[in-house]
Amino acid sequence: MAYIDFQHVGVDFPIFASQNRSFKKSLMNIATGGRIASDASSAPVVRALDDINLRVEDGERVGLLGCNGSGKSTLLRVLCGVYAPTSGRAEVNGSIGSLLDINLGTDGESTGIENIYLRGTLLGMRREEIDRELPKMVEYSELGNFINLPMKTYSSGMQMRVAFTVSTQSASEVLLMDEWLAVGDQNFQRKAEERLSKLVEQTKILVIASHSQDLIKRVCTRAVWLDHGRMMMDGPVEEVCKAYFG
Repeated sequence: MAYIDFQHVGVDFPIFASQNRSFKKSLMNIATGGRIASDASSAPVVRALDDINLRVEDGERVGLLGCNGSGKSTLLRVLCGVYAPTSGRAEVNGSIGSLLDINLGTDGESTGIENIYLRGTLLGMRREEIDRELPKMVEYSELGNFINLPMKTYSSGMQMRVAFTVSTQSASEVLLMDEWLAVGDQNFQRKAEERLSKLVEQTKILVIASHSQDLIKRVCTRAVWLDHGRMMMDGPVEEVCKAYFG
């Protein structure tokens, strides 16, 4: 059974060597959306998440709402293990699939094939699994002979095709997304939309951050509104969207 359980989770980012820079502190506060505080050593910190309590059960699709700097991306990164809470407890039960940065782990000097192995390994796929699925991934990417050329020769759209193909090859129990992905030209985007929809259907829990009210209403069963690292509202999509979007 997949679940997410956050108990009083907080995340602070220390700002070193910034004491006595009041103007910089003010700008940092505005730019990050976080709140400036101090840690035990009196060093300034940005409080990106503050006392987050969140329980997500098997079968739920949760949409994260909030302006830039509200803490949505930080929360997603705690979920996938990039950040550790500085306070509280964060527990995720189930395999995690992250579509937060699908180009992470790719290398421009390596070929498309080699990058499939690089990205696949980073996602936790075994070598024999990549070997088995490689023909399907190459066919899906529609890159033809380009798949054997270095990725630095690709357009940005072609690079995204490789990364997207590997990242969505198999479903996980907990799927994390920062906005809905739009990849490649119009024809490939149609394929990508179908593949993403199928992936969402197969996953047990979805957590997606988005500024799109239409997307949240279409995909999610529940919404969480964050502001300056704090949870403002958690409930049915219609109610939270009405409160947030007005």
